[in-house]
Amino acid sequence: MLQTYQQTQAIRLYYEFYNVDVDRYHLADGYHQVMLASRELASQLPAQAQTWVNQNLEFTHGEGLVMNFVSTATGGGLPQYLLENIPSESQYGINISQPAIYFGEVAPGYKIVSTGIKEFDYPKGNENVYASYQGKGGIPLDSIWKRLLFAWTQKDINILLTGYLKPQSRIQIWRSVQERVSQVAPFLLLDKDPYAVLSEGKLYWIQDAYTISDRFPYSNPQTSGSAQGMNYIRNSVKAVVDMYDGTVSLYVMDPKDPVLGMYKRAFPGVFKDLSELPADLKAHLRYPEDLFGIQSTQYETFHMTDPQVFYNREDLWVPPQEKYEGAVNPMDPYYMLMKLPASGQLEYLVMTPFTPQKRDNMIAWLAARCDFPDYGKMLFYELPKDKLIYGPNQISAMIDQSTTISQQLTLWDQKGSGVIRGKLIVIPIENSFLYVVPLYLKAEGTNFPQLKRVIVATGDKVVMEPTLDEALASLFGTAPGQAGPMPGKQAQVQAPMSKATRDQAEAQLAEAQKAINALKQLLTNPAQ
Repeated sequence: MLQTYQQTQAIRLYYEFYNVDVDRYHLADGYHQVMLASRELASQLPAQAQTWVNQNLEFTHGEGLVMNFVSTATGGGLPQYLLENIPSESQYGINISQPAIYFGEVAPGYKIVSTGIKEFDYPKGNENVYASYQGKGGIPLDSIWKRLLFAWTQKDINILLTGYLKPQSRIQIWRSVQERVSQVAPFLLLDKDPYAVLSEGKLYWIQDAYTISDRFPYSNPQTSGSAQGMNYIRNSVKAVVDMYDGTVSLYVMDPKDPVLGMYKRAFPGVFKDLSELPADLKAHLRYPEDLFGIQSTQYETFHMTDPQVFYNREDLWVPPQEKYEGAVNPMDPYYMLMKLPASGQLEYLVMTPFTPQKRDNMIAWLAARCDFPDYGKMLFYELPKDKLIYGPNQISAMIDQSTTISQQLTLWDQKGSGVIRGKLIVIPIENSFLYVVPLYLKAEGTNFPQLKRVIVATGDKVVMEPTLDEALASLFGTAPGQAGPMPGKQAQVQAPMSKATRDQAEAQLAEAQKAINALKQLLTNPAQ
């Protein structure tokens, strides 16, 4: 997706997409999971534009977001955008009132704003639109002593010598979100992935932050990752950074954390109560992936409650192995909008499956809820040990062993084009599992992948079709409808699909046919 964004939505050479985030938004037609990325100023301008004025006074900020549905694509295999182009356009009622990004995920060096040089704002046809910064971000350069100070600290004599500065000019330093939060609260450990949020027309970064210790009594230390050596970690703080003015606000997520309590006493007024966070921003908080990864790693061993079994490590679990980009690696946790078993509504959560050590079948899965009021609640589902439930690596093997699919992939993966097999996603649906793998084609010498096929598997059946709707129809033996479900109708498809899976597996053909008919009705009647 990052490659596709860069090819279709960067628009100009001086814009860059650095990371694609996953989030969820309430739209007019329902609750949707989306992918999005901020269009930031490139860390390096084209060679011919690398003058001091261009790099520090004129090109100062990025412009807006790009957003698309996670589960739908256009006929050409490109994303179905909710938000695109410059200025931002949307057919779904999404608006950005302040699209300028002065503080980004990757923002090295300094910028000086509100100077005698107009700042490049965005391209419009063959012309450019210019603006002047009106925010409060940065430090005023309103005296010769400040100019002298920053010329020294930034090692740039031009700050002192330039004639473009005005009394209202401001220098913006520490412009990347993690650098900025670290300057405010260096005692907090930061999650590796800050993510962009659009809330009430304005752009923000949300950065998860942790209180940590390596001296908590009777606790097991973490052996890998950014928290290696630590035996205490809590996601007690959510940092929110305004992309326009760089304001950092720290909200207390866990008021009972004793370590944070110490910091609050040491630095009064720095931390805000979670009730002060605007409701729309609060709706975008998520259980952090780094913390969930640490907890799931510990749970691989500590789910064993029998002392003898624990001592002998008889039931040790590991993350599933998956095939991705020609290599087999442990599967990372992932975010998903789904219905939990016995639940009647969609909710956003982060989850990971488990497999037994040295085996590939799936044995359990763990999830953490992200939506309030159930935020932070952990859910654990252990699968029956007397029944084979395929794991991701086994599904990947089934895909490779399918003569129809492997022949097609070999044909595509010839000189002139390449096949990219996307990440495999395991989707729990009631008492069954659906496995989904997207396939992309990329022409040789280009960086422009397009979604061309979707592989879907359940039980021991694997199918590949141009779209998810067609793959589901093929999986259950029904004819594809004239129009598949709209993005908001995925939840409606889940119940009949999972029932068909169970009934087919148990050879209850009559009941399976009823469920298939219900599925067919949903697939062929999008107006329902």
